[in-house]
Amino acid sequence: MDLGLEGKAAIVTGASRGIGRAIALTFAAEGCDLAICARGGAALAEAAEEIRARGAAVHAQVCDVSDAAALDAFLDGARAALGRIDILINNASAIDMGSDDSAWRTNFEVDVLAPVRASERVVPWLRERGGGAIVHLSSTAALEAPTPPPYSALKAALISFSKNQAVALAPENIRVNTVAPGCIDFPGGMWDEIHRRDPGTYDEMVATIPGGRMGTDQEIADVVAFVASERARWLRGALISVDGGQHKANL
Repeated sequence: MDLGLEGKAAIVTGASRGIGRAIALTFAAEGCDLAICARGGAALAEAAEEIRARGAAVHAQVCDVSDAAALDAFLDGARAALGRIDILINNASAIDMGSDDSAWRTNFEVDVLAPVRASERVVPWLRERGGGAIVHLSSTAALEAPTPPPYSALKAALISFSKNQAVALAPENIRVNTVAPGCIDFPGGMWDEIHRRDPGTYDEMVATIPGGRMGTDQEIADVVAFVASERARWLRGALISVDGGQHKANL
């Protein structure tokens, strides 16, 4: 299926590894140019080279998305470098599994406020082009309990923001949707570390997933690419769980 992404330009935050990197590489393979950011410069540079190897233009900039000025600078640089912006993927996550005040603040700044700020910056550019797509990355943790309260509550807040944003922007042909990954295992990720350090806990989590395993970053990237494409043009305000059946409630 041709997703119709060739010639478009997409921003992906938190794209130096894991899900964000897989999303960026999938877009590049579809002929989409990329702007990517992350806090770590070395891994970001490696991701940028992989994107270029797929024939796509890329703007890569070190950025802590919780820093409003740095985020604006990255977004403005992305537009200047690529000449247009058609898609915004808010993927960066603090993944702070603590429960103290610091965890609440960190998760709020990265997982909620950064997507809000990025949207405010990018929406006028999408409006100028007659439309576009925004995809927010939430988590199955937003839909389940017990989970770490700050992380899960603020990922749920992102879902609420996305729905409201989708309704407000639908008349302008700006599509907003949310993808909620379940437990995803990729090299250097949280579950990769748990698998090595505490295989019993890892196996206990796998036992809760009807699919019988954890997901891969590529499986999330494939869904995000479809949701952001014109093939999903009637998808507005949706929450799509990509979790092998991990989330079991009717809603």
